[in-house]
Amino acid sequence: MANGYRPEIIQRAFVDFIGARLHPFWSLTTPKLRLIARYTLSDDLIALRFETNRTFKQQTSEMMGGWQGGQYLDLRVCIERVYHQRSYSIVGLAHQPLWWLDDNTESHKANQRHTVTIAIKPQGLVSDYLTKQMPLASVVDTSLPLGQFTLEQTSIAAQNTSNDNKPTPLLFIAGGSGITPMLGLINQALSNGHQVTLLHYSRTVSSKLQHQWQQLSDAYPDFIYHLIHTEDPTTYLAGERYLSAEGLLSLNLPLVDTKIFACGSQALLAGLYKTVNEISVLQNIQLRDNIIVENFGNALTDFDGDGNQLLDNALQTESHTVYLRSRQRQFDSDTTLLVAAENAGIRLAYGCRQGICQLCRCNKVSGMVKNIQTGKVSGDGYESIQTCINIAMTDLVLDV
Repeated sequence: MANGYRPEIIQRAFVDFIGARLHPFWSLTTPKLRLIARYTLSDDLIALRFETNRTFKQQTSEMMGGWQGGQYLDLRVCIERVYHQRSYSIVGLAHQPLWWLDDNTESHKANQRHTVTIAIKPQGLVSDYLTKQMPLASVVDTSLPLGQFTLEQTSIAAQNTSNDNKPTPLLFIAGGSGITPMLGLINQALSNGHQVTLLHYSRTVSSKLQHQWQQLSDAYPDFIYHLIHTEDPTTYLAGERYLSAEGLLSLNLPLVDTKIFACGSQALLAGLYKTVNEISVLQNIQLRDNIIVENFGNALTDFDGDGNQLLDNALQTESHTVYLRSRQRQFDSDTTLLVAAENAGIRLAYGCRQGICQLCRCNKVSGMVKNIQTGKVSGDGYESIQTCINIAMTDLVLDV
């Protein structure tokens, strides 16, 4: 009886295997990138521009708008016959030409639609190889654009508005190379009509980035930027070298209604949490839930009221019961689901432990969780979640 199944006479994987040996850039199933140019953005930031293969184009065309500002790619790079995987921020948007190039002709813009650019700080084995050693025309495997550090994922673009029906005001706080995921994100926010304020703390000065921000300031009256060179007191905000309550209040933003995107080192994030806690005490408001974080480092962290770093198992909340349906086991959780399971002697899949690699993702059957990076509380029904960055708000059933 016909059931609609049509077996492949020749497996696509086999075709890919043969095709890759004839032409490394060709694939039916694997997105690939070919290096075509490098650009210096600052003393410690290099942009790499890649041509995309047909599979990458087809699969990203199915995504909303190609990809969103703030997302990243996982590159799989072969160095001396060993494969390494690293994540790098995408510069700009799928439909937007590279802003640092002078050629803005229509033909040039059309060519850019088939390219993607990432930004890299040259440090470490893979980053040094990509920025200094990998020959032009080299081919690397890549993921599709990933990440939730976006307007769409946080529902800001379509849902959140302030009391006067204008789009939600946005504050972007970056430290050093933490500016890279914001390059496209800020352009997207301004295009959507948001009031945008940028604070960029850095030990170096980039003329290209300064030119970018000045161009946006000229084009959008609602864009205000402050470039804080940490070695130059004349650039300090409210006379403070690093972020402070006085500096944040001096921006005259409606902080209760402002979403704060932050990306940088653990020290920068600690300073941010300390600052908003001081303001919350002064004004009897809660600003922590307005923060959306993309953080660097090997461990997911949070911070106490004094800006001191807390480890995973200190992210404590009210205890709830988590039931693993497939394993028929349960445990009590008052911290992240991953850490709570480990504390109960139950091993769950994980990778980066900071919400990037997706290896810990599983399906929630019922119950509510809270994402500790975005502050978003889930619904009560079936959905996919990451155990390393979610805490239980009610009793849960996981399809694990």
